[in-house]
Amino acid sequence: MPNTRKLLSIGHSYVVKLNRRLVNEIARLGQREWEVTAVAPSFMHGDLRSMHLEADLNEICRLQALPVYFSKPAHILTYDWRLKKIMQQGWNLVHCWEEPYIVAGGQIAWWTPKNTPLVYSSFQNKSKRYPPPFNWIEQYAMNRATGWITGGQTVVETLKHRQGYSLPMRLIPFGVDIDHFYPCVNAKHQIRRFLSWEEQGTPVIGFLGRFVSEKGLDLLMRVLDSLQTPWRALFVGNGSMESSLRTWAKRYPEQVRICTDVKHSEVPQYLNAMDILVAPSQTVPNWREQFGRMLIEAFACGIPVIGSDSGEIPYVIQDAGLVVSEKDESGWVAAISDLLNSPSRRQELAQKGLERSHTLYAWPFVAKQHLQFFNDLLDNKN
Repeated sequence: MPNTRKLLSIGHSYVVKLNRRLVNEIARLGQREWEVTAVAPSFMHGDLRSMHLEADLNEICRLQALPVYFSKPAHILTYDWRLKKIMQQGWNLVHCWEEPYIVAGGQIAWWTPKNTPLVYSSFQNKSKRYPPPFNWIEQYAMNRATGWITGGQTVVETLKHRQGYSLPMRLIPFGVDIDHFYPCVNAKHQIRRFLSWEEQGTPVIGFLGRFVSEKGLDLLMRVLDSLQTPWRALFVGNGSMESSLRTWAKRYPEQVRICTDVKHSEVPQYLNAMDILVAPSQTVPNWREQFGRMLIEAFACGIPVIGSDSGEIPYVIQDAGLVVSEKDESGWVAAISDLLNSPSRRQELAQKGLERSHTLYAWPFVAKQHLQFFNDLLDNKN
């Protein structure tokens, strides 16, 4: 075994500094055995907003910024040709945080040197038949791959029998930065004052994520209309349903706040302003909830959660929150009402979620599992 192993990790999500916590934590944990480099876009058009590469003064891994092209949508995103040159620099393992069926996933498979192990991270939990060329890209990429990582049980169930995926696999969840997401009473009061709400009083029901139909906003608006218990609602995110959400919110000028310009680094403060986080995701023909990162971020902030049974949500929540059938509108009314009326129950679930975030989803634990898998693959290769 060489004194130092070289890891190259590539992902368009690394444009956001908090998303690089994984590679930085891998670099910290493996500093005596691993040299870690991350490749991130210098700029990209996201699904909801454009993003420049966010600097991090505490970066531990080496960071390489590259132009990317056709980044909206991500299915056809491609990296600049200079990535090929970087990939020739003698890596022991290449980690691709891109789906193997998208253009970038195929590009990385094509440019990875022949004898270098290649590991994909995949979060596709809906069985799909991709049209050309995406089906060809997936087949080529997985034939080239050495192993793959998934973030959820529903991904395993979906992909384990799919052609090309009978490779070494490890189920490793998303992580949450517990140094950034944590309970903070001062943040709660600060945000509520900013929103022109009294700091105490009527509980706040929170929603965090994309304003799109599959995230369950139509259901949530109907449920809020039906509640008999006093409530306030805070919506954080943006998306195509913003207009209809604002139209609905005109009925409740004192009760509803919609915040569309919250930076990712500000999310913990807004989570702390909530008393309950709801995730009423709805399964649609081409999508079901792949993980629900907002759930573990709420856990880490000590905010109790209610989620639907779409996709991975029940596996993430388990007994640390409430799970309601995605189509059970009356069940949602009852679940939210019960938590609104029971501060003690909210506190019980908040504590369970906080413990779950620290024991299962903290980045050191997640990064350690990645390193173990990478070492196992290399040791078996040798």
